[in-house]
Amino acid sequence: MLKTFYTLALALVSVGARAQTDSTDTGKLTVSGYIDSYYLTAFNRPQSGNLLGVDQLAGRAFDRLTDQFALGLVQAKLSYSNRKSDLVVDLTFGPNAELGNFGNTTGAFNLYRPASPYLSSLYGTSAAIKQAYFTYRILPKLSVTIGQFGTHIGYEVIDAPLNYNYSLSNLFNNGPFYHIGLKAAYAFSDKTSLMVGVVNNWDNLTDDNKQKSLIAQLSLKPLPTWAVYLNWVGGHGDDTYLSGLVKAGTLPFSFDDYQRNLFDLTTTYQVTPKFYLGLNAAYGWYHFGTSSDQQAAAVSALFRSTSPDWGGVALYSNYAFTDVLGVGVRLEHFNDNNGVRYLHTTSNTLTITTPVTLAAGKLQVKPELRFDATPGNYYENSNGAGTDRQTTLGVAFIYKY
Repeated sequence: MLKTFYTLALALVSVGARAQTDSTDTGKLTVSGYIDSYYLTAFNRPQSGNLLGVDQLAGRAFDRLTDQFALGLVQAKLSYSNRKSDLVVDLTFGPNAELGNFGNTTGAFNLYRPASPYLSSLYGTSAAIKQAYFTYRILPKLSVTIGQFGTHIGYEVIDAPLNYNYSLSNLFNNGPFYHIGLKAAYAFSDKTSLMVGVVNNWDNLTDDNKQKSLIAQLSLKPLPTWAVYLNWVGGHGDDTYLSGLVKAGTLPFSFDDYQRNLFDLTTTYQVTPKFYLGLNAAYGWYHFGTSSDQQAAAVSALFRSTSPDWGGVALYSNYAFTDVLGVGVRLEHFNDNNGVRYLHTTSNTLTITTPVTLAAGKLQVKPELRFDATPGNYYENSNGAGTDRQTTLGVAFIYKY
């Protein structure tokens, strides 16, 4: 299947190369970006001063520090476009840059990587790259993209100015952030398009075990105000983290034999010029090969199931009172009881955000109240012990250019 995909891609590029181009199409270069910072307090008063929880798992992605002013991300984005192509170089800096490039570093979140001088230099400089890709339009309706690009999975993105809420959902935190590979997109009409691709699994600069992931997205637009995206990513043995543990001898070789799939639905509907609705639902699972009772017992001991799964649903709504002031509500349920992602529990969350837009749309001030609850003592209290609830109140400051 992969050989067929590569052959098709090369053939399409060859056809495009023979097509006549306009030598006077010099294109346009655009420079953009943003900075964001925040201040928040947690009413559960975590002793550690952060929102990672008692087990130091990823309870919150970027807004983690409490009772202090904190810098989030600094983005510098270069975009070049002409009639036949686009180029994007999207760089991020600051405390959250390494988190946004999860898998591209040898830091605390990637301890399984061998500590060699080669890997240190390779991954160390890659942490600044959020996206780096180009797109070539072979035909008016057919394009090919190659490089590192943000994932098609999910409703939210890393870029703070593009999300209505400042804090990120658990669906986003526990899904892939980016992929490196090749994808092709074809627009059947202005209402229907299809994207397919092959990538180096999820959130990983290099493909350590040579297993690729396949990706796909079907985009539908039944109405001018209604859009639907059906997304998928899957593969065999394509979790580099598990492969690293197998190579290190931490896990038995049976853990290399599995299928991993994630299906995602995202839909948006502009009900009125002022009222907006959105929905994101996702379900993913691993299916391990268990040819013996010993293999089945090893998988079940780690994940409590031979087909561990995770998933959730989030409902978004916002209303614009004026061009300056609005209010948005996000309701979310997320389940990772098998511990195959990062939350390792079930969470129910309510987030209320009231953005204030100033300076001709360049400055966003986002006061935000968030309630999180779990069935166990996952969050941290003032004594460093666990508690089942966490409430935060904060404000984010975002300036885009």
